[in-house]
Amino acid sequence: MSYVIEMENITKTFPGIKANDDITLQLNKGEVHALLGENGAGKSTLMGVLFGLYQPDEGTIKVHGKQTHIRNPNDATDLGIGMVHQHFKLVDRFTVLENIILGQEDVKHGFITYTEARKKVMSLSKQYGLNIEPDSLVQDISVGQQQRVEILKVLYRDADIIILDEPTASLTPQEIEELMEILNRFKKEGKSILFISHKLEEIRRVADRCTILRRGKHIDTVDIANTSNESLAEKMVGRKVVFEIDKEKAKPKEAVLSVDQLNVLSPVSKKRLVKDVSFNVKSGEIMCVAGIEGNGQSELVYAITGLYDVESGSVHIYDEDITHLSIRDKALKGVAHIPEDRQKHGLIMDFPLSYNLALQKYFQSPFQKRGILQFDAFDEHADRLIERFDVRSGSGKNTIVRNMSGGNQQKAIIGREIDRECSLLIAVQPTRGLDVGAIEAVQKELIKYRDEGYAVLIISYDLNEVFTVSDRIMVMYEGENVGEFDPESTTAETLGLYMSGSKRSDAS
Repeated sequence: MSYVIEMENITKTFPGIKANDDITLQLNKGEVHALLGENGAGKSTLMGVLFGLYQPDEGTIKVHGKQTHIRNPNDATDLGIGMVHQHFKLVDRFTVLENIILGQEDVKHGFITYTEARKKVMSLSKQYGLNIEPDSLVQDISVGQQQRVEILKVLYRDADIIILDEPTASLTPQEIEELMEILNRFKKEGKSILFISHKLEEIRRVADRCTILRRGKHIDTVDIANTSNESLAEKMVGRKVVFEIDKEKAKPKEAVLSVDQLNVLSPVSKKRLVKDVSFNVKSGEIMCVAGIEGNGQSELVYAITGLYDVESGSVHIYDEDITHLSIRDKALKGVAHIPEDRQKHGLIMDFPLSYNLALQKYFQSPFQKRGILQFDAFDEHADRLIERFDVRSGSGKNTIVRNMSGGNQQKAIIGREIDRECSLLIAVQPTRGLDVGAIEAVQKELIKYRDEGYAVLIISYDLNEVFTVSDRIMVMYEGENVGEFDPESTTAETLGLYMSGSKRSDAS
């Protein structure tokens, strides 16, 4: 059989870690081939080798049966290979059209011309159902629309082999549905897809075959139709994975967080994004906020944690008003925060892991004495959290965070915030980008945190997660609290009606 891509015996080593260890991968024409593995298993590195971002230490690559040396992404593009990265490579201040053609511009008499490029982009947009507004600035469009821009960048360069690295990690359920339809269109067109994902149900929906990696090694390649989710998960993590987490009934006590008539304006448009929202979260319970992304959930968290100013209303921790305190003062009053955007609000990307794990504590003892940082304390603290939360990286506590996988960046933030033992833990999309084994571990940690008497507020767009961990569910629609529900006596279908605005509670 002639493959469109053959990666044979690929080995790639970074300082302290063998990211790819003698891996072989073969892709058929018109196939969606999934690449499955834990965070840090080597998936993105292997695709980086194929796209010319890294040079392999050993092994060969064949494209359409011909051995080739891919020195850089330009070589990959010339071979018809395109890659949509997990963290998008877009220029925020450029328009959609400018981003798509960047590096491939038509130039006449020293000036960029857009006429033909615009025609091609709009034709591709229509052909694949990728509806975009070419003159919008990238900074003004949603994450789902940004991903469409990335896909159009690849199509504009005439790629017929497309790598998608965790393409659904930041998408809403509706956007994921649209992406699945786009992938099916690609298959019908004869394009070949390499699809990196942690989500077994997504893989089952679109993939023909799946290659499983574990700790840099090739474990197996299987036909999806003949393999169960349980088998895939076990091959991925090396043990049986529990898909249903048992938890005892919550025993809530006093209210830790009380939000009363909260209103929040967009700092840019001055539009009211959170409208008269009131609720509380009690010690010993997990409250989940459900809703379609973009209905005020992010702004609600920004206001509680201090990232946004509050227009009116109040936020209390126990009986203390913290509405207008600074971010640090709110943290010192007992608010822990696992943010939505881990790279923008959760980490300092060019600091080592040990520094990042102490970001909320470095000014306190034992991390400083008389204003002098105590680096032994940083190291001891980091080693403990790395072991407890299974944070994997090439150089351990000394690893620059930018060089870690997205999932391990997430685990680092989760470990740091849970370890602070704050009265209130706010977690936005806490398992985004994590593999099934890590999701199980994080959800157990959140439930344990609840059982230790703390209050947990979770924002999640994954209804499976909402029903798995929540004791109460609040639904937000267009910035309002439209209803609160007991997960044991409601259904996903009911929540969906409230999430879409079709229904609302009289009591809300």
